[in-house]
Amino acid sequence: QVQLVESGGASVQAGGSLRLSCAVSGYTYNTYCMGWFRQPPGKEREGVATIYTSGGAFYADFVKGRFTISQGNAKNVLYLQMNILKPEDTAMYYCAARRAPNIYSGSRCYDPDGRSYNYWGQGTQVTVSS
Repeated sequence: QVQLVESGGASVQAGGSLRLSCAVSGYTYNTYCMGWFRQPPGKEREGVATIYTSGGAFYADFVKGRFTISQGNAKNVLYLQMNILKPEDTAMYYCAARRAPNIYSGSRCYDPDGRSYNYWGQGTQVTVSS
């Protein structure tokens, strides 16, 4: 049973930083995509950043240069370092995972709305005030 548990969400002021974590357990695939997605209030879910097993990352344009996705050494933790936070970053943030082919890339892991991902965490709230 795959379980993803996010943590690290908080309320911060614009310009601040947060690091989200996602603890992963029960995942038995050798190759996979993992990603962070978010759902702002009243809006659809959107892809933030994705990463492939080997570490290739891909970012949505609206977070490039501000957010960094990474994995822990044991690959059982997914991180999202968020810097220069803006009020428009306010959202529920989710981590997600799906199986991937042996030869793949972070860009091919990207999914604008996460529909291809089949394992999800419960979410962690990020609120950025101006």
